[in-house]
Formats: sequence, C-alpha cells, structure tokens
Amino acid sequence: IPLWLQMFGWALLMVVPAVGVSTMIGSVNGYVLSKWKFRGSETLFALLLFGVFMPMQVVLLPMSQVLGWFGIASSIWGLILVHVVAGIPSTTLFFRNYYVGLPDELVKAAMLDGAGFWRIFWRIVLPLSTPITVVTLIWQFTNIWNDFLYGIVFSGAGSKPVTVGLNNLANTTSSVKEYNVDMAAAMIAALPTLFVYIVAGKYFVRGLTAGAV
Repeated sequence: IPLWLQMFGWALLMVVPAVGVSTMIGSVNGYVLSKWKFRGSETLFALLLFGVFMPMQVVLLPMSQVLGWFGIASSIWGLILVHVVAGIPSTTLFFRNYYVGLPDELVKAAMLDGAGFWRIFWRIVLPLSTPITVVTLIWQFTNIWNDFLYGIVFSGAGSKPVTVGLNNLANTTSSVKEYNVDMAAAMIAALPTLFVYIVAGKYFVRGLTAGAV
C-alpha cells in the first residue's frame, strides 16, 4: 500500500471518532448549560468559552505530558484524544447557543410526564438538533482533517495524518520539482472536505442561521 494512501486511512481513522465524540460531548454540555442550569454554570461556560480563543500552541506541552501518562503518545488514540479535548469548547458553544432558543416548556412538560434527564435529551432535545448537529459535524470535520500542528507534534510513524504527508511531499528535495504531483496530492487531500460540503452544505447554512435571532 502506498504511504500516502496509508496516511489517508490513518486520517480517516482519527477524524471519524474524534468528530463523533466531540460533537456528542458538546451536545450534552450545551443541553446541561442551557436547560439544566446550576450554581456556577455560567462560570463554567465562560471557562469553556475561553478554550475557543486559546492558541493551540499553549496546550502542546501539557497535552504531551498527558498523552505520556496515558501511554498513548505518538498514536492514533492520542491524536483522537487531543482533537476531542480541543473541540469541546467550540461544540459546547454551538449547542448551548442553539438550545437557548428551544422553549423551556418542552423540558418542563416532559418532566411533568416523568421523563428524566437522559430521556428528555434523547427523545426531545436531540431530535430537534439536526441543524446545529450538521453545523458542528462539518466544522469539526474540517478543522480536524485540515489540522497540521497537532498532526505533526503528536503523531508517530504509524499515525501521521494526510496533512503531514502532504507537507513532507511538498518539501522533498529533488533535482526537478514535480508540481503536478504536489497538486494531485493536494486535490486528493481536499476531497473529503469537498465531499462533505457538497453533500451537506445547504444544511450547514441553515444551521448557522438557526437560532441566530
């Protein structure tokens, strides 16, 4: 199997679970912070929001230490954990702002009928979350697939994503620069994000405007 194809597969193995887990955690966080407020919930949300604006370079050293403690440094699992943690602030922000626009009466009526925390989430809140879920999935997929910094810092020989492979290909030293090969590799690397936007682009626009007022 060609090395570039292996990197493409490693990137898919990393992106799919990282996107799914971070989106699910963000939806639960947004649900709690908007419909089940508790003492200090606004402070917790502000702290999570701080993670949206924090530069990625700040977490490189502490995240390396954490991955070393867990024994998953330079592996696919380590990259998944890094992207999940890095994505939680953004996903929480998206879902929290969306859920604020949902009527509180839906939750209160379900509570009167005897529904609990998780039943309300799975049966009422989540089915109404399709627009923002699509937005979050596309956002996370694009960020994680196109990421280069985490990929080159936390990956090992058997877990380098396609962006790292693309950089290595572009910086190879040869007597004749093969721009056609570089361009072909760039197009192949861009295919998944292009496919996602073509298939779900209209839902992305709807989700961005849903709850904006």
